[in-house]
Amino acid sequence: MIELLATSIITLSSALLFVYWFRYTCMLILSAKTSRDYAADVATANQLSFPQVQNRLREKTNADLGELVASLDRDYAVITYLLNNASNVSKGASTVETKMLAVNYRVMRTWFSVSRSRRARNRSSPMTS
Repeated sequence: MIELLATSIITLSSALLFVYWFRYTCMLILSAKTSRDYAADVATANQLSFPQVQNRLREKTNADLGELVASLDRDYAVITYLLNNASNVSKGASTVETKMLAVNYRVMRTWFSVSRSRRARNRSSPMTS
């Protein structure tokens, strides 16, 4: 019984540490700075909306989250297309980072959908007091 408990605790802690490591690594990749930031130029050239989404979230106004998510989904589709069809990018270059960020995006997108549906469900259910 003690072995089962110890194994369960170790397994759960390992899983939690892995999730923490994964999110932290993705945040490091996304926040990496180069000598010149090309994000604004790339966003403008490809009509990406993530800079506007960031600004609207920083303003802390009541933005329509569905609209912002739709914009980010479109940006994700454009970036995925560009990465898959770029002629000057070698196929082996930073594929681990690219796949990690893709998984991170899908997980965060799913988390948003689940939390939004739970929030809507909690608002629509009658209050019990």
